[in-house]
Amino acid sequence: MPAITLRATAVPVLATTTALLLCSCSAGAGAGADTGRGRTGTAATSGQRLTTTLGTARDSQGPAPEIPGARKGGTVTVANQADFPHLDPQKIYAGERYSTSLLWGRQLTQYQIVDGRPRLVGDLATDTGTSSDGGRTWTYHLKDGIAWEDGKPITAQQVKYGIERTFAPGFEIGPAYWQPWLTGTKDLTEAVKKYGGPKKDGDLEAIETPDDKTIVFHFPQPQSDVPYMAAQSSSSPVREDKDTGTGYDVKPFATGPYKIVEHKLNQSLTLERNPHWKPETDSIRHAYPDRFEFIFGKEALNTAQEVFTGQGTGATTLTTKDQLPPELISTVERDPAKRELVVSGSRGAYTQDLYIRNDRVTDPEVRKAIHYLFPREQARQVLGGRYAGDIATTLSSPAVVGWKKYDLYPVAPTGDIAKAKEHLARAKTKVTRLTYAYPTDSPADDQVAQVLADAFAKAGIELVLKGLQPGTFNDQVFGGEDSPYDLFLSTNSVDWPTPSTLLPLGYESHLDAVSNTIRYANPRVDEELARIAKIGDARKKADELIALEQTVMKDVPLVPFLYKSVSQFRGAKIGGAAIHPIYGVTALADVYVKNS
Repeated sequence: MPAITLRATAVPVLATTTALLLCSCSAGAGAGADTGRGRTGTAATSGQRLTTTLGTARDSQGPAPEIPGARKGGTVTVANQADFPHLDPQKIYAGERYSTSLLWGRQLTQYQIVDGRPRLVGDLATDTGTSSDGGRTWTYHLKDGIAWEDGKPITAQQVKYGIERTFAPGFEIGPAYWQPWLTGTKDLTEAVKKYGGPKKDGDLEAIETPDDKTIVFHFPQPQSDVPYMAAQSSSSPVREDKDTGTGYDVKPFATGPYKIVEHKLNQSLTLERNPHWKPETDSIRHAYPDRFEFIFGKEALNTAQEVFTGQGTGATTLTTKDQLPPELISTVERDPAKRELVVSGSRGAYTQDLYIRNDRVTDPEVRKAIHYLFPREQARQVLGGRYAGDIATTLSSPAVVGWKKYDLYPVAPTGDIAKAKEHLARAKTKVTRLTYAYPTDSPADDQVAQVLADAFAKAGIELVLKGLQPGTFNDQVFGGEDSPYDLFLSTNSVDWPTPSTLLPLGYESHLDAVSNTIRYANPRVDEELARIAKIGDARKKADELIALEQTVMKDVPLVPFLYKSVSQFRGAKIGGAAIHPIYGVTALADVYVKNS
């Protein structure tokens, strides 16, 4: 969301109230969202327990269950401040983009939403895959009747070609899993040295296509999460005769219920029905509207005001990128009719945390003191109160498979100054001054910084506030060992709803600064991660990683803050609007235009 590396990604504080994107899972429908499924409420419950299940071959059969009250026809306007940086499926790496691209793209697997709960099922494939050889071999069979927008059948060779593209130059911005998994290397750089993409090195032998309907993946090491990786956009088929290079990033060829008829960069994107999409092959998507019109460039506040008043196309408009502007929260709270137009839910498997540079704040007692000093509730109020999310106590989100609630160092949401002073007194390293970096995106950024500074001052620590330009914030905070900042707020997430992309990709000591943002290092954790990586059983692997999470958190490498929520808005004539429990944004595949 994302976006987009989906792991430890620093974001502007304002993003918590105005621009949430990205990926993964958790709870429920919207604040008064007219979902047609009996799910309404007044605010997000982002800490709700929600487990993704694996569906069966029968669950994978289409059509998708009808939404009661839904009708076909009409045009939906999607108003987002910014255009999509990428539409090429092998370059998409954000929950909002994943969710939106479901309108025109399909993958081997995908998440079916039933009564607000996610179930992973076969999309192009007949099921979520069959493993053998201890998880080293995975086989998929394609459904009958699946076709491109010109009516030609989708083949296993085209799925293979799409995945092979991820090795090519220019695709580093997408997810980096297929590449090391298929080559048995540690990271993307090593993988690309072994295989540089389809046009450079021809056939990737680790993927076998014995016929047009069968694709077999051969991995050097057991890989238990292949069904989840197969749901990412990088697992989409691409036809070589339609691969226009950079042009494919503007207008990819469709396999979903809609096709792109026009894309004016940074202005508009128009979708119309794909006549060759067959609902009986698709258990995930609906295609109720005749047309989707995306418009880009308008401020979220202006769009929200049009939606709430019904002016222009406001009644049939919604947003998938932007959040309910903080300026309107009090107005919405006072007006039940406006509250009905807010779509709220979990932002997926996202937490927001106060990150601590462990190589700068090396004493665990000082990090514990920071944990007790952090005034979570005051900071949450600045970010929108209940609309911002629920107070967190764990590293991973409740949306992650196998998640267990724990609270290793209980503290009141307002903090505990006395307890913080006790830990500071025990510290071998005496600290009287720390530096907090934040992006200067909005007044909320400054307000959160001041809340922190006031709290730290009560324990005798001067918190030096360093506001940085948003465009260079990540580079300056993550920029090597000489980065001078001790603390910053950041989001913490997974790339799919299991713990396999959290600790292994963010907390190994050998990882670079982009991944191991806080420079966490614990030899015992490194050893355990190496052992767990060899486990081929998905449930056992998840349980082991969740258990290891508490070992990590005993070191207080960061301070949990929020299980993130998202609040967007939709027009009065938009039905079926609900937050996707995996991708954390309003799901366009379910919306429809109501009768007047």
